[in-house]
Amino acid sequence: MPTDAALGELNHLIIQVARAHRATALSHLIKLGLHPGQEIILMQLLRRDGQSQTQLAELLGVQAPTVTKMLQRLEAGDFVERRPSSQDNRVTLVYLSAKGRSLEQPLQEAWAALERQTGLGLSNAEHDTLVKLLERLRSNLAGEVDGC
Repeated sequence: MPTDAALGELNHLIIQVARAHRATALSHLIKLGLHPGQEIILMQLLRRDGQSQTQLAELLGVQAPTVTKMLQRLEAGDFVERRPSSQDNRVTLVYLSAKGRSLEQPLQEAWAALERQTGLGLSNAEHDTLVKLLERLRSNLAGEVDGC
């Protein structure tokens, strides 16, 4: 357990890292005409095209209105198109456009560049330890640990 002097240090560093990561992601994604978060939707659709907005919201761990707003922006940029399901007209399915599909390689390259920059200077062992620690933090914050 941290000392009283160290209380808040972890929170402060997490916020700083998250902000720096988002800014760096933006610098990579802006070149593709995207904003952080939009690449996750596109990557999900590259894995499996024609997903419902509800499925995308669940995969991203966000509320449906958030996905709707993101999809409106992606649709305005001609990266995706939304169509009613042929099985159920109450369901809207999201598909990549040709422009969205053309971003597969550039997205992979941007994601890889962000990963390299994020882990710059870490040994393999440090990288693995950091991943485990971050997984534990995520689990703690999700209330998946006893005592929360």
